[in-house]
Amino acid sequence: MRNKNKKGFTLIELLVVIAIIGILASVVLASLNSARRKSRDARRIADIKQLQLALEMYFDAANPSAYPTTAQGTAALTPTYIPTVPADPLGGAYPYFGCTNATSYHLGAGLEESTNPALNSDLEAIPLNCIGSTLTQSADVTDGLQSSATCTAGTVRDCYDVTP
Repeated sequence: MRNKNKKGFTLIELLVVIAIIGILASVVLASLNSARRKSRDARRIADIKQLQLALEMYFDAANPSAYPTTAQGTAALTPTYIPTVPADPLGGAYPYFGCTNATSYHLGAGLEESTNPALNSDLEAIPLNCIGSTLTQSADVTDGLQSSATCTAGTVRDCYDVTP
């Protein structure tokens, strides 16, 4: 004979609670992914600004004044002008191109959020696109620099790019 005073949850009640917790967890994870993308983009922009400052210090110290060549890349900045060269949060280096006249350069980072306000104030009116693994430039580049830098392979991202 069963005791009718015994208290507890039925299997159906437990399954409903577990389903509700699962739905709430998936909503939270979806919002966290967006925040993570924005966080990585903010770091990329800050890294590019750091590299810009280090490049300007290099230019001022060089005799005659010149930026590192593409072959030297940003590695020429360490350890004198920057302790370590920052890397993309998802891995890989930021694309850097030294112009042949050594008085200009092109530096970029692929952003994950196409609505990032930094894209409105970078080099191009239309952001550079990282298509596949090649950085392609639109026709309005004023320094005549043509590049084929590796961005993050297999992704399409808007590039935040700067020059001196």
